[in-house]
Amino acid sequence: MDYPESYELIFQASGAEDDVVIVRLTARSGAGGYPVYEDETGIVRAEISERGEVRMHASGGHQVLGAPLLARPLSRSRSAAHGAD
Repeated sequence: MDYPESYELIFQASGAEDDVVIVRLTARSGAGGYPVYEDETGIVRAEISERGEVRMHASGGHQVLGAPLLARPLSRSRSAAHGAD
């Protein structure tokens, strides 16, 4: 299966605007067999299915994982605008 190179993960924030994190495809797969995506810091990691279902992965101890409201695939042009390769 061909998976998108990147996604926007949209989290509900307590402020006026939602928090958006851009994650990119890695070479790893998660427990469900789907690809793992991570942000440029490596802190935000998520396994995303072809249906857009998201399973967040802890990248360190004591991390509290919130579920995103939405995982939106990015086109190559939108990825480039956000600093992705």
